Amino acid sequence: MSVVDSIRNTLVPIHREGYPFIAGFAGATIILGYFWEPLFWIGVILTAWCIYFYRDPQRVTPTDDKLVISPADGIVSAVGPAVPPRELGLGEKEMTRISVFMNVFSCHINRAPVRGRISTIVHKPGKFLNAELDKASAENERNSLLIDSPNGEVAVVQIAGLVARRIVCWADENTAIAIGERFGLIRFGSRVDVYLPEGFTPRVAIGQISVGGESVIAEFGGAASAPLVRIS
Repeated sequence: MSVVDSIRNTLVPIHREGYPFIAGFAGATIILGYFWEPLFWIGVILTAWCIYFYRDPQRVTPTDDKLVISPADGIVSAVGPAVPPRELGLGEKEMTRISVFMNVFSCHINRAPVRGRISTIVHKPGKFLNAELDKASAENERNSLLIDSPNGEVAVVQIAGLVARRIVCWADENTAIAIGERFGLIRFGSRVDVYLPEGFTPRVAIGQISVGGESVIAEFGGAASAPLVRIS
């Protein structure tokens, strides 16, 4: 492998959604730096962070229909029963919910946890509480997708956070989506919930770090219980 190939493999693509923000940070850096040099260097750091925030790396996604893949990079913040968003029309029965919290340094591209057809997309205005709080699932601004997968209906919910003020979803209703396929992002710091029907067994625990599009978070038809873990 040549040096050029090594550099190319190291550099991570930037999603086009970030271009206006990166340009804005860079422009403000130049203008502020003209008046006071320390502001220039602060702006350089913030511009670099903005570039890093909008990174869009390639991921190697398992395509087994029995698996549920993490929809985002971050820390698993909740695993357990919860009632799905009412706007999806799934009723009041609890489903297994797995939540992934993204901080301001996480890659914020959101990916489909399963393959199937998107039957419903609903955006609901709300508050901007800390996305790590359990009540954020019900009270915060969110965008919900319902996917008809080979193993039942799976809900994916993008939740805005304390800093996040903008949910982006470029998926469309009544279209097919592949497992691991990009469908949106959230600016800047947020959470994604996945609601699973009966038959799925969680394969992650609270506190684990997941990689969007790669980490297995649940399995359909698994005979074993949720994994036991230790912190070391």
